[in-house]
Parts: sequence; C-alpha cells; structure tokens
Amino acid sequence: MPIGFISAQLQPQLRLPTGNVSFLLADIERSTELLGRLDERYAPMLADIRRLVRTAVRSAGGREVSARGDDYFAAFARARAALEAALAVQRAMRDAEWPDGMDVRLRIGLHRGRPALTDTGYVGISVHAAARICFAAHGGQVILSSAVRTALDDALPDRVGLRSLGAWRFRGLPEPIELFQVEAPDLLSDFPPLRSAVAAG
Repeated sequence: MPIGFISAQLQPQLRLPTGNVSFLLADIERSTELLGRLDERYAPMLADIRRLVRTAVRSAGGREVSARGDDYFAAFARARAALEAALAVQRAMRDAEWPDGMDVRLRIGLHRGRPALTDTGYVGISVHAAARICFAAHGGQVILSSAVRTALDDALPDRVGLRSLGAWRFRGLPEPIELFQVEAPDLLSDFPPLRSAVAAG
C-alpha cells in the first residue's frame, strides 16, 4: 500500500469527514499468537472485536473507513469524539469475556491532519502518521499526537489526563511527533517504551 493511503472502498456509502480530520487506528496485539492458539475460533473473536469497536465509533459520531485483517480505521470531525471512542473501546475490551479467559488487547493511535479525500479513500502523510502511532503503542494503550492534543483544547473527559511521552521519530515521516499517553483511573497505565519508534533527542 502506498505511504499515506487508506482505502475507503469497504464503506463507499458513508460520507467521510473532510478538512481537519481526527483518525483512530486500532490493532490487535499479539494477533498471530492468538490465531495460533484459537485456530477456527479466531474469526468469531475478530468479529466480536469489530462489533465492539464499531459501536464505540458510531456512538461517538465517527465514521468507519476500513476494517481489514486485524486493523480498524475510523475518522472523526472532532478530536474529542475520537478520544471518547478510544476510551470506550478500551473499556469495552477490558470488560469483555474472551476465549479461554485470554487477555485480548487493542493498541490505539490517534492523530489529526488535513488529508485529501479521493474516490477511494484518504491520501496524506497524516494517514501514514496515524498508522505509525498506533503500531508504536502496546495493547490496552491509547497514544495521541500533539495535533490531537491541540485540537482538544484541554477539553478532556472527566478524570482523563494526558502524560507526555516526548517526541519520537518514525520511519518514513519527515519530522518527529510529540506523543501523549491517555490516562484514566479505570484503564491500564503502565507500559513499556513505545515500539517501532526512536526518541528524538
């Protein structure tokens, strides 16, 4: 897939937001290991996760862009809505019952930019950045960029805070991105250093 391109062909009927767009990208942690352990039960579990994420995204006013493999991509006109959806997803994942009592987690990345919207989807470096931010996170973690933080304008949900993780460099991106971890009393907060990223300075 070309850098900065995500197809919306799976959801052509939806009107995706334009202008300044906040992206939510979610990915299943240890998906290959889970597939090996669950075998034919993996597909039903994946369907359950997609339903869970879709419910949170739609409730927050977001639009599904694509759901392929273990990834889920959504777009929001408002940064606050993207954050609310991410929190709802992590809480629903925590409360769900998974096969064999396994601890199934999603990593979530949030980013904001002004991509072009073509007939087949979003195109722009901000799309690529959203994917990089997601894949740097750990299961149960929500990471957002300084672009999202600025758009939030300190209007955070109750009892939700942001912890600075510093600036990070990602392969293929021209500039470092300042990242923040979303923290809430009822969610996990202790994670290893970010994956697939290099601290800037």
